[in-house]
Amino acid sequence: MALPDIFSAPVTNDLIERINKLTPASAPGWGKMSVAQMLAHVNVAYEMTFENKHPKPGAFMKFILKLLVKNTVVSETPYKKHSKTAPAFIITDARDLETEKARLIAYLLKTQELGAAAFDGRESHSFGPLSVTEWNNMFYKHLNHHLIQFGV
Repeated sequence: MALPDIFSAPVTNDLIERINKLTPASAPGWGKMSVAQMLAHVNVAYEMTFENKHPKPGAFMKFILKLLVKNTVVSETPYKKHSKTAPAFIITDARDLETEKARLIAYLLKTQELGAAAFDGRESHSFGPLSVTEWNNMFYKHLNHHLIQFGV
């Protein structure tokens, strides 16, 4: 079963509606992150895509990531609760909810505006070139997993 198309306006708008339902009182159904930390955590995937903020893995580490992690990240199979995460995605400091919401919404809109064609064969920070379907799955599955975690 294909995941919803994150490059389409209806899916992007639905995700934004869900994000806007998050409040400082939103509590996780599992895990230790606050709602603001969760949004900052999700933003890391977009930072790795659109910004030069995170160091790229070396050739050997990239090979290992492609071999052992890539399929979990880009497949349609949902993440399990309490899944391990890469160090760059671990957020331990306090974050501002509204700032992280605005950043995530801006990334979602940018992704949708660029469209699927802009991602066809685009180089991933950690996995090399990805297909449109792999980009879609990576973005949608991760965000949806955490929105479910926080009940929206």
